[in-house]
Amino acid sequence: MPAADLKRVLQPVPSWLTLNPALEPLALAQRFAERGRIHVRNLLTRDAANRIHASLSKEGRWARSTIFRGEPGDFDLEVLRALAPGEAAARRADLAERARSGFQYEFDNYRLSAAMLAGDRSGWVYESVFDFVNGPDFLGFVRVVTGDDRIVFADAQATRYRAGHFLTTHDDDKPGQDRLFAFVLNFTPVWRPDWGGLLAFIDADGHIEEAWKPTFNALNIFRVPTSHAVTEVASYVQAERLSITGWLRSRADPVTAP
Repeated sequence: MPAADLKRVLQPVPSWLTLNPALEPLALAQRFAERGRIHVRNLLTRDAANRIHASLSKEGRWARSTIFRGEPGDFDLEVLRALAPGEAAARRADLAERARSGFQYEFDNYRLSAAMLAGDRSGWVYESVFDFVNGPDFLGFVRVVTGDDRIVFADAQATRYRAGHFLTTHDDDKPGQDRLFAFVLNFTPVWRPDWGGLLAFIDADGHIEEAWKPTFNALNIFRVPTSHAVTEVASYVQAERLSITGWLRSRADPVTAP
């Protein structure tokens, strides 16, 4: 999508949705250069983060993002709930087998970029995050932090991880998608590291080199490709891991599956 077409679908960013003025992009850039990833606390003003969290908690239409019988897709939650016991058991078995043997994931999502680029706005508060991450303030900020002026588009989807949800090890590299960096905007007010749902970075020996818990109002950025996973959310967890995730790209197109 040409830049001119992207501008036509963007709406003005509301005045309350702003970067935290205390951020120091040049200092953050030095930290990012050391490891190719960074955890930035307090990215937005507190008011903005609270509004987005409230919207993600109450608004939107979620789908179940997973791979079933070898095909990635977003599945209607009501359809999944209505599956006959045998069909539900077959889906769970397929999910587990893929998770044991290769790449698999299961979480709820809403493909924000695809909807906004199609003009499918519903008036939800968190839709403004698409305009924000594709606006001059955020794009200028991440260009400074990463040191990469090629960034022209922030692909985004809302994600919700509940008990049992996970994303196995992968590196986000997808030919033709022009992904430069992955990002996660975290909007989970309370989370414990022993609940799972950690963004875990995997080293060359297959060990977890570092892991970040979903910290409220924090931005995570890391280079593509980087081997990483989201650890399974424990079965006893009642909280929701809410975020807006995506890729900083050199070309504008709708979001695709992980």
